[in-house]
Amino acid sequence: MLTFLALRILHTNDLHGNLDETLAGRLAALREESDLYFDSGDVVKAGNLAVPLRPDPCWGLLAKLRCSASTLGNRESQPLAPAFRKKIAGLAHPVVCANLTDKEGRAVFPSSIVLEVSGLRVGVIGAMVAMVTDKMASASLSHFLWTPPIPAVVAAAHGLRPQCDVLFAITHIGIAQDRKLAEACPHLDAIFGGHSHTVLSEPERVGGVWICQGGSHGRFAGRYEFDEAAGTMRGGLQPL
Repeated sequence: MLTFLALRILHTNDLHGNLDETLAGRLAALREESDLYFDSGDVVKAGNLAVPLRPDPCWGLLAKLRCSASTLGNRESQPLAPAFRKKIAGLAHPVVCANLTDKEGRAVFPSSIVLEVSGLRVGVIGAMVAMVTDKMASASLSHFLWTPPIPAVVAAAHGLRPQCDVLFAITHIGIAQDRKLAEACPHLDAIFGGHSHTVLSEPERVGGVWICQGGSHGRFAGRYEFDEAAGTMRGGLQPL
């Protein structure tokens, strides 16, 4: 039985082009039972430097699933602006990424959003692996720059925490970095991660921060219940 103020959360990560109508149908049933749906990146089929010829159908399917927020994975990124636009053509749901800017230092996506759910203010911060940094030789050719994800999330969390009842991060940085983020940022309640394809059958706790990740390629979806009052996270992975 859910306690009052418990949030029901659906999570996917690293779908790698496997989000088709069949998988979306399975996720739709789970979405109907969830207050929030997060995706942690690498949802498109095209690889890191590939340029798709047409919009990836995943974006329309995520919109139909009422994706509450996602962050980008390395598959969604591209150092050249025209190719980047093709990668995300059709995107129609909120994306958050605190460590991605253009060469002028302007954010490409918001670092965070605040969602109103069941009377709770839910803050959501996003971050991804740094693809091109200002220290790399390729920086001169890239239209975008990435900063280290952990400091970016810590900075965003410091400002956002007073505005929220609950604070989550959706990340594409891998389980080892998620654990470091949990240690560095106790302001967070939970991290919904991706990139390392780690199968966490149930949430892992580092300090006071929960970490969730669900493998890859649409084999699992994470279904969780976060009790805001108790600070507990229940649930785990469901085979798809």
